[in-house]
Amino acid sequence: MPGELEGRTLVVTGAASGIGSAYADVSARNGAALLLLDRDPETLAAKADELRRDGAAVSEYVADIADPEQVDEVFERMGAEHPVDGGFLNAGVNGTTSFRVPGGELENTDRDVWRRVLGINLDGFFWTLQRTAGLLKKAGHGTIVVTGSTSGVRAEPLIGYAYIASKTAVHAIVRQASLELSKWGIRINAIAPGSFRTNIAGPLPPPPEKLEIWNKGIPLGRHGQPPELEELALLLISETRSSFMTGGIYVVDGGASVLTQITADQL
Repeated sequence: MPGELEGRTLVVTGAASGIGSAYADVSARNGAALLLLDRDPETLAAKADELRRDGAAVSEYVADIADPEQVDEVFERMGAEHPVDGGFLNAGVNGTTSFRVPGGELENTDRDVWRRVLGINLDGFFWTLQRTAGLLKKAGHGTIVVTGSTSGVRAEPLIGYAYIASKTAVHAIVRQASLELSKWGIRINAIAPGSFRTNIAGPLPPPPEKLEIWNKGIPLGRHGQPPELEELALLLISETRSSFMTGGIYVVDGGASVLTQITADQL
């Protein structure tokens, strides 16, 4: 349904690359005006220019979501400048090491890394959710789509403790917030991607040996690509096609979470 987001204004956090970039793309193609937020001004400007060349209405905002004062300031500007009625809360980092790698074991998990990852993925997510919800309450309606992770729904031996903790908490907050926000006509859902080819885990492409280990745990035998999330994102951000969906965590992982036994290589 081309143009089904006409008249909508959507916030996209972590918009400059990866999954956030894909969310911005599908929203722009369907007519939404976009408020792009990222902490990297150069990649954010490049993404905004790309969308504008294709005819999208785009405003860009630079902020580190781990800093609640920056979040308050940037969302106050957004609300003053635009009638926001939806958001993709996607910003996040990995930066953690599996217990299969020296330094990633439980007793060796770096406390500074723990604080940094939780500061962005959990605290920063919560600050942006607070402010997005406030803007949607003013509008009297709206939809929120959160980027979770399969790490938040099952054990992941190739993922570090801080990332797993953050995404598990994010899913719990989505469920809890759906109860409160429903009385305002606001729906919130999460997409939980499995292994996708983004730069969250480091530079692309990943080392072949690492990629091979990951792919052994995916029934479809490969990583996903961010555009493969676009149709689900469009469904959930829509105010009509997903009108009876809230509080859901929707897994997209090539079948990995269906496996009942972890491969020996992963352990």
